[in-house]
Amino acid sequence: MIRALVLMNVQRGKVPVTAKQLAAMDEVVDVYSVAGDYDLVAIIQSAEYERLAEIVTEKLQAIDTVSQTTTLMAFRNYKFAL
Repeated sequence: MIRALVLMNVQRGKVPVTAKQLAAMDEVVDVYSVAGDYDLVAIIQSAEYERLAEIVTEKLQAIDTVSQTTTLMAFRNYKFAL
């Protein structure tokens, strides 16, 4: 499976509602509220890069409360790479 970490800035006061919208998406495997420069981090997963691109550019961008995203593509998982 291909994974991406999507760092998001969210409209003020909208973190909980946005996190719930993200969590309801099948492709989102985890959603975290975080401290620092971003408000939320979503880990999304797909079997294909094209589907992952659709999720990021269409589904996530359709959430009105998300004001900005930064997407990090995951290459290798060292926790389970033994």
